[in-house]
Amino acid sequence: MWGRKPCSSPRVLIYFLLLSLSIYICACGSSATIKQTESPTPVIEEEPDPYAQEREDMVVNTIEARGVKDPAVLSAMRSVLRHKFVLKEYLDQAYADHPLPIGYGQTISQPYVVAWMTELLELKSGDKVLEIGTGSGYQAAVLAELGYGEVYTMEIVPELAESAAKRLADLDYTQVKVIQGDGYYGWKEYAPYNAIIVTAAPDHLPAPLVEQLVDGGRLVIPIGPAGGFQSLWKFVKEGSEIKAYNMGGVMFVPFTGEGIKQISPSEQPP
Repeated sequence: MWGRKPCSSPRVLIYFLLLSLSIYICACGSSATIKQTESPTPVIEEEPDPYAQEREDMVVNTIEARGVKDPAVLSAMRSVLRHKFVLKEYLDQAYADHPLPIGYGQTISQPYVVAWMTELLELKSGDKVLEIGTGSGYQAAVLAELGYGEVYTMEIVPELAESAAKRLADLDYTQVKVIQGDGYYGWKEYAPYNAIIVTAAPDHLPAPLVEQLVDGGRLVIPIGPAGGFQSLWKFVKEGSEIKAYNMGGVMFVPFTGEGIKQISPSEQPP
């Protein structure tokens, strides 16, 4: 009977050893591939707002406490970063309840007055609003933060108009349109407006602004002599008539430009 002779060739043994080693390497490689995992995405935490508490105190202690009740206005005042609209040397007073210089003889209005005047506009969804006197852009930012509709703002000082436009864009208030010009004549291109707010005091009511209101439109404006007693007025257009409401005494920088010089205050009642 013939028997099978054991394989003792060195070449054959080496062949089987190499084959076994290659299988082992492939198996290890597959295992390593399966165990690979993606690195977790790092979580980037936003830096805390160092002025958050000051802004909240401003709303509670100097705005709500003095009678402003509109929830949308209060929310906007809490949201807009007022310290981004003041000069560096006044950062420590950014949320204090008084005006601050912004250069070129102009000021940023005190927070309470900004909120008060905004509430008096009685804005609602879809309203188009015009601001006369952009200044730093703070009031326009508050109007935009409400999210009701289009916001247009005019500034007579070229340097302030340019810096305010850049600041508003940098803060993503892209719905605000800024133009440099004499606010006495309004911005006829986008008229009529549901509301107009004026942040400088003429000595009489500019007729072009009244003409650019829709029927039922509201105009909030301080009127009075520079350095003298001024009153904050709210005008409501009703057909061919306009109703006037004296809201109380205020103090604003004077309205400037050629337009205000064209008509004597004696020729037109406030």
